[in-house]
Amino acid sequence: MTNPVTVEVTRGKLVESRHRGSLAVVDDSGKLVCAIGDADARVFPRSAIKVLQALPLVESGAADALDFDDAELALCCASHNGEGVHVKSARVMLIKAGLSEDDLECGSQWPKRLEDIADLVRADEEPGALYNNCSGKHAGFLGLAKVLGAPTKGYVLPDHPVQQEIKATVEEFTGEELTADVCGTDGCSIPTYASPLKGIARAFAVFGTGKDLEPNRAQACERLYEACVNEPFMVAGTERFCTDIMAAFKGRVFVKFGAEGVFCASIPEKGLGVALKCDDGGTRGAETMMGAVLEVLLDKSEEEAKALDAYVNPPIRTRVGFEAGEVQPSETFLSALKDALA
Repeated sequence: MTNPVTVEVTRGKLVESRHRGSLAVVDDSGKLVCAIGDADARVFPRSAIKVLQALPLVESGAADALDFDDAELALCCASHNGEGVHVKSARVMLIKAGLSEDDLECGSQWPKRLEDIADLVRADEEPGALYNNCSGKHAGFLGLAKVLGAPTKGYVLPDHPVQQEIKATVEEFTGEELTADVCGTDGCSIPTYASPLKGIARAFAVFGTGKDLEPNRAQACERLYEACVNEPFMVAGTERFCTDIMAAFKGRVFVKFGAEGVFCASIPEKGLGVALKCDDGGTRGAETMMGAVLEVLLDKSEEEAKALDAYVNPPIRTRVGFEAGEVQPSETFLSALKDALA
C-alpha cells in the first residue's frame, strides 16, 4: 500500500517536495477513530514511546526510592538537546542511584545546538554519554536495575530484567505481542520493537486517561504525564516541537517525537491517542503532520494557535530571510483529518 502525500513543501507557487505518511487515531476504548495510509503496518516507534518505557520505573516504586523529582522523571522520557540542565540532571539521577556516567551504555553524542557544541569546544572537551539525547532514559533504566537488584552492566540487552519489564509493559499497552522477528536495535543500543500504528495510538490513548488500568498503573501514567507537561523543557529543549507545544497547551496534550519520522500524542480531554509515521523519516514532515492533527482536534487560545502555526506552516526562507515558500499539510491529508476528527 502506498501511503498518501501528507505534507507539501512549496517554493513560489509550486510544490517542490512531498512527504508521504500514515497515521492512526484511537480512543481509550480501543476504537480506531481515524486511519490515514496503512495504520496496520509495523513501524519502529523509537524514542516516541519513552514515556511507556519509563512506566516500570514509577510503577515499581523505584522512582520514589531514588527520590526522582518531576524534572528528572520528564528527563527519563526525553530526547533532549544536551543542554546544560539536561546533562546536569542526568548526572544527578545517576548519583542518586550510586552510579556515574561510566555506567551509561547509550554512547556519547554531541549536543544538538551549536551554542552547546561551542561551549564544549571552548572548554577543550568532548561530549560523554551524559550528552546523549537518551541519557535521562538510560539513567532511569540504571536506577530501576539498582532498585530491582539486577545487574547494571548489560542493562540494554533484550534479556535483561529491565528490558523485559519494558517489553511486557509496551505489549500490554499496545495489545501487540512483541517477538524477536520484529525487534531491532535503537540508536542508544536498547531493543526497539515494531508495532502497528493503531496499537501505538491505543497505548497513548490509555496512557492519557488511565481507562481500565489498575490503580497503581493509572497513577504511574498520571505522574509521568504531569511530570512531562509541567517540565516540558526537560523533554526536549530550546526550539523543539515537544517543549514548545506542551508549554503552550499547559497540560492539555502530551507529545513525543521519535527518530525516523515517528510522532505520538496523548490528548486526555478527547480520550484519544495519536501515532504517525512520515515515510521518509523526515522531522519536518512528521512535525507538520502532528501539528495538523492537533490543529483539527483542539479548540485553541491565541497562544496555542501561534505555537502550533510555527510547526504546521513553517516558512522556507532564503539565507537573507526572504520567505520563499512553506511547509504545509496537503489538502488531501487535511480533508481526511477533518472528515474523521472535526
